[in-house]
Amino acid sequence: EVQVVETGGGSVQAGGSLRLSCTVSGFASADFDMGWYRQGPGEECELVSSISSGDNTYYANSVKGRFLISSDNDKNTVNLQMNTLKPEDTAVYYCAVDNNIGAAAPTTCWAFGYWGQGTQVTISS
Repeated sequence: EVQVVETGGGSVQAGGSLRLSCTVSGFASADFDMGWYRQGPGEECELVSSISSGDNTYYANSVKGRFLISSDNDKNTVNLQMNTLKPEDTAVYYCAVDNNIGAAAPTTCWAFGYWGQGTQVTISS
């Protein structure tokens, strides 16, 4: 059974930073992509960032230059360092994983078939 567990999140003021971490276990393949997506109330899923098994990365335009994704394949973990946070970053953030689909990092939420329970990120102005 695949388990995806997020930690981190919380509430900070605009301009602050948060770090999200995720650990994946039970995944049959050692070659997988990981990512973070978010979903606000009544909004569609937005893939914030992803990293392929070959360490290629993707960032949504809304977070470029502010967020940094990193992974440790040996530990099956992926982290998302979020800096210069804005109120519009407020959402539930989900860690996601699935089999590697190619050299490039995934660019849509739908590339992932497994995700965690989510962690709330709230940015106050």
